[in-house]
Parts: sequence; C-alpha cells; structure tokens
Amino acid sequence: MTGHAARLILGFDGSPAATAAIDAAAALFPGAQAGIVHLWTPPFASDTLRRRLWSGTAGVDRFVEAVEREGAREAERVAGTGVVLARAAGWQAEAVVERTYGGDGVQFAELAEKLDAELLVVGSRGLGGTKALLGSVSDMVVHYARRPVLVVPHPLLEAESAALAAGPIVTGWDGSAGAHAALVAAGRLFEGREIIPVTVEDGTGHGPEVSGRAVTVLHRDGLLPGTGRSTAGALCSYARTRDAAVVVVGSRGRSAVEEIVLGSVAMATLHHAYRPVLVVPRSTPRGR
Repeated sequence: MTGHAARLILGFDGSPAATAAIDAAAALFPGAQAGIVHLWTPPFASDTLRRRLWSGTAGVDRFVEAVEREGAREAERVAGTGVVLARAAGWQAEAVVERTYGGDGVQFAELAEKLDAELLVVGSRGLGGTKALLGSVSDMVVHYARRPVLVVPHPLLEAESAALAAGPIVTGWDGSAGAHAALVAAGRLFEGREIIPVTVEDGTGHGPEVSGRAVTVLHRDGLLPGTGRSTAGALCSYARTRDAAVVVVGSRGRSAVEEIVLGSVAMATLHHAYRPVLVVPRSTPRGR
C-alpha cells in the first residue's frame, strides 16, 4: 500500500489495453487522484458517420463543423467511460479531453507538467494504439516525460496480476544518478513495500547496501555483457522469480535518438518485461 494518494494521469483510448492499465494501476496506487486523459485528433469520426454527415450537410464548412462537433462528443464519451472505470476501481477520477494534431506522446508528457501529476500511466499500446516516427506512443511518453512513467503491458497473466497488490519492487541499480533517482522514486511511490535494488554484472550474491537496502547482484548467464538487452533480461527474469509487482529503471535522458542508438536498459526493459515497468527520468521536478 502507498502512504499517500498518488496524483497521476492515465492515457485512455477505450481499448482493452487502456482498461487493463486502469485495473493494474489501481492495484498499485489505491485511492489515487487521477486525470483520465483522452487525446483526439480532428476530424474524429468513422467513415459511416462522415458519410451521414456529408449527405445531410450543405457545403464543406458545415461538414467540417459537424465532424468536429461529433468528434468532440465522441471524445467526451470515451473519456467518460474511462472515468467510470477508474472510479469503480477506487480512484478519485476526472476526465481530461485534449485535441492533438500528432505527437500524442509528447503532448501527454507535457500534460503532466500542466496538471502537476507526479506519475504518468500508459498501456503498452500507447494512448491511441498508433505508431510514432521513433516508436509507439508509450515509448515517446517515456522519452519526453520529466516525471516517472508507468507502462502497463497487456495482457498480464494471473500471477502477474496477483503480484500487483503486495509484490516487491525490483529496482535496477548501477550507482548512476539515474539509478539513484529511480530508487528514490520507488521508495516514495511504493512506500511500505519491499524495495529490492538489483545490479547486473559478472557475479552473484549481495553487494554493498544503498539507502539501507542490500543490493542483489545478478549474473548475466552467458548473455552479451554490457548491453541494455542483457541487463534488462536479467532484471526481468529476477522480477519473475520474486513475483515482483513492478520493475523500476532509470532513464538516461530525454533524447529519443540517443536512447535508440545506445540501446538503453530502460527501453529494453519496457520491450521485454511481462509486468509493469516504471521509468524514472534522471532529473525530476523538486518533490517529485
């Protein structure tokens, strides 16, 4: 159980992945104050609806107005559905509906600043199930957010879902500023839970303590040393053996190109973990 009601925003597009993200995040952050965010891109309407509007509207300008009106109405309905689900899960939830003209991941990250959310939540499909230039919407949120981002994969197996309520928190540790920020965020967001710092190198057992916690040392088991993929694989395997609720990793920065070229542990963990991953940026606003 967390020691306070988290303030978060969650991307909701009505998909099964977004619905599952509400359920998972509610188990991790009971009683949260949540903004259920739906980003919509005008003209938002199905082909059938557009044909109906076109046949009943005189002129292009009237048609555009009608499509925008119906699109806004549909966006409010989708967001409202998310709010109903979130409140049923025990959250204090309100709808946040915003227009977007592309760059959904960046806009969602900016909303966290505008609304002063301490946490962003997205399903693994992203906000709209679309692909951005450099990856999925959830990837772009992680790249550009200045606050911790929880990415919930879909679907979760029964054991993975069961671990959400009380499972330990596995946190990647390499002594860097990013790892320190991740450990601090894990302790704050998951107050009262067991936090397990884990380092991956050519050894086993326990290393020195950090923040009063013993560091578990993992062996790469013959995988290529020093790569983000090998480190992420070891972290995820260990999280599975411990029935961890979440894997927490630090991010090296906000440059999407740099992260892709270098193959960061954070991105590799996102793409290989079968449980929620919390990515913490190296620099966060004070008190976050």
